[in-house]
Amino acid sequence: MNKIIAFGASSSKNSINKKLASFVANKIADQEAVILDLNDFEMPIYSEDRHTEEGVPQKALAFKKIIKESKGLVISLAEHNGSYTAAPKNIYDWISVIEKTVWSNKPILLMSTSDGARGGKSVLETALPRFSRQSNFAIPHFILPFFYENFSEERGITNQKLNTELDKQISEFKNQVDTLLDSGNN
Repeated sequence: MNKIIAFGASSSKNSINKKLASFVANKIADQEAVILDLNDFEMPIYSEDRHTEEGVPQKALAFKKIIKESKGLVISLAEHNGSYTAAPKNIYDWISVIEKTVWSNKPILLMSTSDGARGGKSVLETALPRFSRQSNFAIPHFILPFFYENFSEERGITNQKLNTELDKQISEFKNQVDTLLDSGNN
């Protein structure tokens, strides 16, 4: 596959986080992007008993394979009650039993957005340290508050200050992807 993988960490069909992740992945001009829909990877809720009795679901194996074959990940986290939504957490739980290095040491651009002033800040503050413990890279990150006021499907980020900050984070992410490719560890 060897492409940039992007997804909004939500099961909503109209996820604003998926819109943000898609926009950013397509903005990374020199990389080909694949946009995943987490609904395509819906699985039984992880439990140790289910894992022991039934093994790892094929959808978890498929998701993990996509991650391993990618150049990098663009993930925008939706926030429910200050934390991850159930869909990405369940996928994370399943793929963590396949390999301890959940994201396969791929560069990650981690984001969040919401229609409020904090832009999903709580979920990003929860996720960043967790994801960082399993990464060989410092994880660039970005928060987009007031999604409907600061984002246009035609133009992208409409707030210049936020757009400049996003461009800075994208640049760091692209440098990490290039470093990984230069080292031959893709």
